[in-house]
Amino acid sequence: MSADQELAGRFALVTGAGRGIGRAVVEVLAGRGARVLATDLSAGDVRTLAKDLGDQVVARRLDVTDAAAVEELVAEAESTLGALDIAVNVAGVLRQSDVVATTDADWAATFAVNTDGVFHVSRAVARRMGGRGRGSIVTVASNAAGIPRAGMSAYAASKAATVMFTKCLGLELASRGIRCNTVSPGSTLTDMQRSMWTSGDEEAAARRVIEGDLATHRTGIPLGRIADPADIAEAVAFLASDRARHITMHDLYVDGGATLRA
Repeated sequence: MSADQELAGRFALVTGAGRGIGRAVVEVLAGRGARVLATDLSAGDVRTLAKDLGDQVVARRLDVTDAAAVEELVAEAESTLGALDIAVNVAGVLRQSDVVATTDADWAATFAVNTDGVFHVSRAVARRMGGRGRGSIVTVASNAAGIPRAGMSAYAASKAATVMFTKCLGLELASRGIRCNTVSPGSTLTDMQRSMWTSGDEEAAARRVIEGDLATHRTGIPLGRIADPADIAEAVAFLASDRARHITMHDLYVDGGATLRA
């Protein structure tokens, strides 16, 4: 089968699908032939996405922090739309602040989406995939999970927890034929990235990210560019596909070499 239709006949669930990386993931999976259940806290964003992409995409509102709502949606999808072959956790939030200024509410809200949400979705789909002996779960984490970042303690900690959770899940499910992997992006041109920029000059802000910041001990990006959401989506699609059939419990960094990771 040609690579451009390698996911034909597959059914995928994507969270955080309204914008940015999540939307790009839906576009790439649908472009490879998959049917996609696109979910987001913003119903309007995923309805627009479904309208843009056509009948291959079904839109639903979903709050991943609500375990009961996640279970209900997955059960409904399996009974009315078909068995899920792929699940991609993209939904995430970022609340920046130094540790001493981080509130209990900010910490809890960050983990509620970035870690609890991944747990809720992964658990719900794994329960169904396990009985069928096949499936792929891919979670979008962050390179911040593997390198300290000033002002990002809650985000980095939540993503690190999610990476290890996914590896443990992959170990438990390997004997049932289910693969569980993470993709860890670096700086990517999304609304979340732009929210971190204090300057209104996007070109100058991007250049500072690429060059790095010695004052905050942040490396630059050796490849000399900020990622496009499609760069991350392509990595997700690879791990979801049969091309990665012997890859599980892997954390794939897609950051242009920013972490200088061995």
